[in-house]
Amino acid sequence: MHPIGDQEAPTAGATRIKGAEETRTYESMRAPVHTSAYVRPTSQMVEALKDVSAATACAKLHQMGITRTFIDGPVPLHREPDVKITGGAVTLEFLPQREDVFNGAEQEDIERKTPLWGVLESIRPGDVLVVSARGSHFTGCLGDMLVRYFKLRGGAGIVVDGRIRDAARVRALGVPIWCTGVTPHYASQTELFPSAFNVPVGVGGALVTPGDLILADEDGAVVVPQRNAIPLAEDSLLHQDREEFARRRLDEGGRLSDYYPLTGEGLTEYLAGRPAAT
Repeated sequence: MHPIGDQEAPTAGATRIKGAEETRTYESMRAPVHTSAYVRPTSQMVEALKDVSAATACAKLHQMGITRTFIDGPVPLHREPDVKITGGAVTLEFLPQREDVFNGAEQEDIERKTPLWGVLESIRPGDVLVVSARGSHFTGCLGDMLVRYFKLRGGAGIVVDGRIRDAARVRALGVPIWCTGVTPHYASQTELFPSAFNVPVGVGGALVTPGDLILADEDGAVVVPQRNAIPLAEDSLLHQDREEFARRRLDEGGRLSDYYPLTGEGLTEYLAGRPAAT
């Protein structure tokens, strides 16, 4: 990863900022900060988790000793009951603006040299873009054009710890998005600016590193470490099958204490009805 301060000052496109004693030049065309390489999850990992719910994944990870996996705040922009994504994380970080570093001036010319453009041009089919925007109510991290490009690159979905703009057009694109709301502001209009991509980020109280798996549905978004993906999927699918059995028995008039949680005679009944292992 290359620190911002190591880049040379540009000869063009710089932003002038007036200080008390002198005019200084901000290096507005520095190369985006990013991790040079990371390992995407395998297709086997992604496929294994496709039928696992966020609630089950979160509970099973907790049992595995990983307790901070829920990305608190973002909810589905599209409220369809079957909204769900599973894929590998690519990350984008926003930081607070500071007048001598970034103040939003000439924002579109500057942004296209920043990680906001860099991360979108790194998207591969099946990626999930995870945006750390510090829960801002004012920064519209992504809008119609950027989400449109994300879709054209084959991205699976987006999770934003903050807001998006162009809500009607974005909904029409059909890209599954989890965010905290909408705003009319563009990305650097107010208090934040895009600072780095594909670096570890804090999103809604959870740590997300590039290549982690993201699983999101109506209950929210959960981060799954790659090493836990396959055992989590196997345990989760068995857990969900048991719950489906218990659900049927309750619908048929069974007692709650007999079938939830599924233990004792209820578990024996469930096991007796399962196909024999071959």
